[in-house]
Amino acid sequence: MIMLREELSGYKTPKFAPGTVVCHVRYQYRGVVVASDFMCMADENWYQSNKTQPEKDQPWYHVLVHESGSVTYPAESSLELDESGEEIVHPLLNQFFNGFEGGRYTRNEVPWPETNS
Repeated sequence: MIMLREELSGYKTPKFAPGTVVCHVRYQYRGVVVASDFMCMADENWYQSNKTQPEKDQPWYHVLVHESGSVTYPAESSLELDESGEEIVHPLLNQFFNGFEGGRYTRNEVPWPETNS
């Protein structure tokens, strides 16, 4: 366990926990955070194909996009807290969350699948 703590000490703690409803700063879509990575884990081709290339050395999030079947992988600098208090509509919502209360979702124990974004 000490080894893990030392390995993670150089990474920024994610600002948004799973279940947090967020809004993309540039594209204005709303979504809910399902999982996060301490840094961008996408391959270089995926990263370079984006319209923008936010800094890789920051938390990146797996986000279920409201009123779509999409999942995005934005950087923390691209997100802000959504304070509308409104729920998200997404077909995978019930797979990863148990409920919605106080403006946020309660994450269940189903792990986010490991992917190469």
